[in-house]
Amino acid sequence: MSARTRIKDLAPLPDGPVEVSGWVETVRDQKKVQFVILRDETSAVQLVHPRLEGEDALADLISGLGLGSFISVSGELKHDERVKLGGLEVRIEDLRIVTTALESPIAEDTGIDKRMDWRFLDLRVPRNNLIFRVQTTLEHAWRSYWVENDFIEIHTPKLMASASESRAELFEVKYFEGKAYLAQSPQFFKQMAQPAGFGRVFEIAPAFRADPSFTSRHATEFTSVDMELSWIDSHENVMRIHEDLMVAGLSAVKEKHGSAIEELFGIELRVPTTPFPRIPLAEAKRIVAERGYEVPRQDEDMDPEGERRIAAYVKEKFDHDFVFLTDYASSIRPFYHMRHADNPQLTNSYDLVYGGVEISTGAQREHRIEVLEAQAREKGLDPEELSFYLDFFRYGVPPHGGFGMGLTRVLMIMLGLGNVRESTYLFRGPTRLLP
Repeated sequence: MSARTRIKDLAPLPDGPVEVSGWVETVRDQKKVQFVILRDETSAVQLVHPRLEGEDALADLISGLGLGSFISVSGELKHDERVKLGGLEVRIEDLRIVTTALESPIAEDTGIDKRMDWRFLDLRVPRNNLIFRVQTTLEHAWRSYWVENDFIEIHTPKLMASASESRAELFEVKYFEGKAYLAQSPQFFKQMAQPAGFGRVFEIAPAFRADPSFTSRHATEFTSVDMELSWIDSHENVMRIHEDLMVAGLSAVKEKHGSAIEELFGIELRVPTTPFPRIPLAEAKRIVAERGYEVPRQDEDMDPEGERRIAAYVKEKFDHDFVFLTDYASSIRPFYHMRHADNPQLTNSYDLVYGGVEISTGAQREHRIEVLEAQAREKGLDPEELSFYLDFFRYGVPPHGGFGMGLTRVLMIMLGLGNVRESTYLFRGPTRLLP
């Protein structure tokens, strides 16, 4: 291992010899002095070389540097407040070209599809690099919250023998002499942990939906953030943990990256207060109708425009970026959602809307086997095909509930991005399997 110093770690060092490595971002080749902006995975620094009179091999090497080439430099670190980039520079003593680079096929104004084709170059941009540092901090904060509150992390299989949600969105794969399906959700498996006696579980893992949508919020492979817990009274218990989890995540991101987010994205990150506003779905539809927008089908979910409208209302009335839409109709919810004791047309469920976009669905689950079987039949499902799942409920299972949340949607809204393609390391959609 070389004695390389990461650029962000240079500032605390005293003036003296250092070694740095990174990509050539800019070369200013002036008559008496040469400047190189070098960027590594952490930051950028100015390198300087005063030209020598007569033959100067180092100057010739610097003049021939291609942008994007990867170089290693030994030199003398000097703190100088006159230097605009970080108040320091490195005077080059030795420069070694590790790898040369072709001219980049993308630029700042390149369209998103071509940028996705060259994602490894697109991710060198500091703004895009920050997205995944934020993601790391966010996931770490969520895990810390769960672990501190006695949750168990599980890893559920992504190959399944049957559907967990809708057969219409299944990817079928050959499995030896038979066939299997890519998991749409860990729903059944995280529920299995409840009769197993785990009590509280979480998972952050891939999920797959054979959805041909080309919207800014859909992907065929995405990272699902899931939680399930026992001994609840209603979906209200799930919502309380969900909102505390979001506060923990946003607090950590703001503390560690708030100033960088403001600089690179122009956003002052807001940590929400609790409790989050809660509005029954029927009331939310009435509110947006009174504000001039009719959800096209009143017997269905809130559509994207309706989500934007109710979010605007909540922002105006409560100055809040989040809202729980609750009490969804049983006709538009899965068979395993528990229904209201006094109104079987409604479920103990919710969607969490953040910045005008639905990021999560949660609910209390039905734990009574006879009710579960009846609701499955009502949805046109064959209990025989669900036998492995229904068996969970034949041996004693406590009241429980949980949620599933899309990681990339959370990041997209948090950072004001226009598309989940931006907040996904390598996006997968109906027409994209590369890189």
